[in-house]
Amino acid sequence: MLNPVDIPENLDSPPKLPLIQMFRIGLFQMGLGIMSLLIAGLLNRLMINELTIPATLAAGFIAMPLFVSPTRIWFGQTSDAKTIFGTHRSGYVWIGSVVFAAIAFILTQVMWQLGLSVHANGWNEITYGWVILLGAMFALYGMAISFSSTPFAALLVDISDEEERSKLVGIVWSMLMVGIVIGAIVVSKLLQCSEAPPSNISIYADPPRLAGLQSTVNFVFTIIPIAVVALAFFATYGIEQKYSRYKVRVAENHILNGTTATQDKLNLSKALQVLTASKQTGLFFSFLLMMTIGIFMQDAIMEPFGGAVFAMSICKTTQLNAAFGSGTLIGLSSSGFLIVPRLGKQNSTKLGCYMVSGSCILLLIAGFTQQIPVLQIALTIFGFASGITTSGALSLMLDLTAAETAGTFIGAWGLSQAIARGVATLSGGIVLDIGKQIFNIPIYAYSFVFVCEAVVMIIAVTLLSRVNVQEFRTDAKQAIATVFANEID
Repeated sequence: MLNPVDIPENLDSPPKLPLIQMFRIGLFQMGLGIMSLLIAGLLNRLMINELTIPATLAAGFIAMPLFVSPTRIWFGQTSDAKTIFGTHRSGYVWIGSVVFAAIAFILTQVMWQLGLSVHANGWNEITYGWVILLGAMFALYGMAISFSSTPFAALLVDISDEEERSKLVGIVWSMLMVGIVIGAIVVSKLLQCSEAPPSNISIYADPPRLAGLQSTVNFVFTIIPIAVVALAFFATYGIEQKYSRYKVRVAENHILNGTTATQDKLNLSKALQVLTASKQTGLFFSFLLMMTIGIFMQDAIMEPFGGAVFAMSICKTTQLNAAFGSGTLIGLSSSGFLIVPRLGKQNSTKLGCYMVSGSCILLLIAGFTQQIPVLQIALTIFGFASGITTSGALSLMLDLTAAETAGTFIGAWGLSQAIARGVATLSGGIVLDIGKQIFNIPIYAYSFVFVCEAVVMIIAVTLLSRVNVQEFRTDAKQAIATVFANEID
């Protein structure tokens, strides 16, 4: 049994998180949204259209940060057990932010060198060397993102109760979309693009345009990451110390269960045992996989879609993220405050999945009309549907999280979603290249991607229907008890 001296004397719960503090915390997610716009909304377009790198390879680079997501489990579990700067979550957020901001600038310089090598040398040993280096830089960037974002997600569990969690999720992930919208507007202004449509010739064949583009892109990847780091510090400073219920919940769990397990008893091996002991955990992992693929298969190809089918400039394709982000923002906001509280988390998520499937068909129709306003409307509706799906799924995910191992579970959920998004992004590039070979007409190749997305979302709904929250909670408690009991034995 737990020795009474090991129990904190004061188990009073911290104060409830005020609404204004929810928005403040969301500033970190806003920064991640801006960085997402830079990496997945700008670099993918530059690589595919301006540097003439194959879509499959470009999508692979964009997906690389997601394929290193197994580190999320370790980072999440480490934040449960170890403190940085006296905090279980905030210190990880700060260090990770500084690192991913620095790496973002470095990998952009490597990208320019790859483009130069492709133009000057073709696909020889030197070029493949740059490919490997750029892939490694994207992987390091992804690890830094995981190092900060996984403890941040665990912090959301620590500072909230179940009844207010959907509201917190709605606000925080709405701020992510605010970041994407702001980033799209600011970046498109800073780039000062011409209205010239994309061509199939490397930008290195046009030195004056190359010099201007490199200058502005490098400036963007200097000033914006610095601003994002500042947002990360401002968003989280002092929040954990005042509002976190982590230590209280762990102590209460020890009292109720009479276990001798402490924070540093749960290592990675035991965490994996907990996560694989529940059938419901596997079902929810599978649902997250399908849902994320269904939403993000078009992630790396949307800007090239605007360039190839609609003859849009870099600035205009970057602004497509504003349409998608605005729709997602409305979807997230309405879900957290209106839809999820009324329909429930599981039913709201199902509704969102069906709407995403329908939105993929709208994108297909927009491509055949070749009218930019139709594309923007379709993307806004797609974003709205994605917002509903994401809000419901994230709220459900946080409910399927054991408080005493929040970092471990959040890391596991994040692992599933990140790998799925990586698969989706890479699949989008592969399917696009295959479609180009089969149809030899851009609109048909892109339409193939949208049809695949719609089918995947229907599969996601089928898996979600089999998820049972109460059964998960029971299984999770038994699994945790079993793992800890084995440690005692």
